[in-house]
Amino acid sequence: MAVRRIKSITMACTASKTPLLRAIAARGFAAQASPKAASSKVNELQVTTLPNQLVVASIDGNSPLSHVSIAYRAGSRHESYEKQGTTHVLRVGAALSNNNSSEFGVRVNVKATGGDLSVLSDRESIAYNVELKRDELATGLKYLQDVATQQSFRPWELRDITYRIKDDLARVPVVARAVDLLHQAAFYHGLGNSVFCAKRNVGNISPEDLQSFVANNYTADRATVIGVGVDHELLVGYAKSLQLEPKTAAPAPSKYIGGQLRVDKSGEWATVAVATQGASLASQKEALAFAVLRNVAGAGEVIPKGSPSAALEKVVDAALKNPYEFSALNASYSDNGLFGFVLQANAREIGKAIDAAVKALKSGSVSQSDVDRAKAQLKVSVLEDLGSSSGRFDDLVAQSLRGEIQGKSELVAAIDAISVADVNAAAKKVASGKWSIGAVGNLVNVPHVNDLN
Repeated sequence: MAVRRIKSITMACTASKTPLLRAIAARGFAAQASPKAASSKVNELQVTTLPNQLVVASIDGNSPLSHVSIAYRAGSRHESYEKQGTTHVLRVGAALSNNNSSEFGVRVNVKATGGDLSVLSDRESIAYNVELKRDELATGLKYLQDVATQQSFRPWELRDITYRIKDDLARVPVVARAVDLLHQAAFYHGLGNSVFCAKRNVGNISPEDLQSFVANNYTADRATVIGVGVDHELLVGYAKSLQLEPKTAAPAPSKYIGGQLRVDKSGEWATVAVATQGASLASQKEALAFAVLRNVAGAGEVIPKGSPSAALEKVVDAALKNPYEFSALNASYSDNGLFGFVLQANAREIGKAIDAAVKALKSGSVSQSDVDRAKAQLKVSVLEDLGSSSGRFDDLVAQSLRGEIQGKSELVAAIDAISVADVNAAAKKVASGKWSIGAVGNLVNVPHVNDLN
């Protein structure tokens, strides 16, 4: 189960064109008087690195819709302990007034194009995205540039969004809460920082705190401009116009420590995330081996309402009589990772299912047939994700934030190259690892971390 990125949708709808704004935006990033003839590169991935280290990646595809993102490697791991929640406020407040446009202007003008402006963030990154018709691209790029590079935080506007942050916290799904607690238990700081605002900081993140975070983290060498359905030369010109400083300080590595965090609540259910150290993205081979291992363990239903087919799913299913939700968990980050599972089940019987699952993971071996099946499932998942313009866009954003951008064929070839020995090496790392737990609910029968190690 991959850790989900958090999305704040700020606007969407349909209306009229804005030729004046299009003309203003066009001056800033390109001089493209007429459409170019289709080239042989129209469906190819193109990547350009500017002198200030800003990366530009795009696939044109002649799509009638354009997707563009300005993404930064600046997630919650970069927050200080005192200011935990800064990226949550940035996410919620993305459409507030900035140096070039008011909150009203951002919302109304993007809405008028029929476009959608959104913000996604996780522990390592934050991405500002716009999706709209290709012939409205200039307007969208203008306001994308404003919200992603021209922030101007005003105290009265920040006070007005406090209720939205409180509402977010009240609506966090229990599975997301368990996975969040797991990260805190496993890493303490850095990757252990929550993607949600600390309750003590709701309403207490100041404009100065936000401006400091942006100045220190929204830098050219941590940024990527990604486009699908966009001419590459136009996007390079646009990227050159962004006012981003070329300075940075690498975050301190997050060390895997291991532990547990438990939130007891009344009821008949418990939701538990259990994991040990996984793979970082520093080694693509190891990261892909862990991705294959997740499919071996069980990445969710392959056949709706079918019987469990993956190794770990079978073990869990045999231990439970009541309905449950289960998925293997694999989260790889730039310098560390987690591998394990998430289980939501009846509180009376969840303990024996957790014990059985951990015992199975400690066995530390997988068969050739399991690996072949898991690789096929992973490739199908990758190809399905890349089968639409939005899927290709999401994949490019994710790859750019990992620091390596590949085309579809290269990624599939890399999966094909993973051997059963590679996956067994990953399984043995899991088997010998130190366990961590994040748990929410009726935890009377949930084992403590010392019982698993």
